[in-house]
Amino acid sequence: MNKLLFCIAFLLALSTSAQTSKELIGKWQLVKWTKNGKEKSIEKRFKTDQVFQVFKENGDFESVIGDELHKAKWKLSNDNSQLTIISVILPVVFTINSFDSQKRVITNPEVGTFEYKKVAE
Repeated sequence: MNKLLFCIAFLLALSTSAQTSKELIGKWQLVKWTKNGKEKSIEKRFKTDQVFQVFKENGDFESVIGDELHKAKWKLSNDNSQLTIISVILPVVFTINSFDSQKRVITNPEVGTFEYKKVAE
């Protein structure tokens, strides 16, 4: 009986900590970028360290690089394991490596692994 209660409590804890689109909503700053195991310079590539992703409740997405703003759409897979950004007609799919209310790490085989931190808007 104790084992059963422990299992139920453990499963409930997992289900309450599972991340959903609700936790994704907001502004996230790119803080680390790696490709092929090597850290890349965000500032060199983007000419600024002010690189953000903004997720809105209605599926709207904004990529903010310095003063530039690019709009797109976003969606999470049903199991929250993949994030898709749809810019014009080109979808870019990221695997979600880790994701909590303050930090998110995503990977795309072609562009690398990106670590974001949540920031106040």
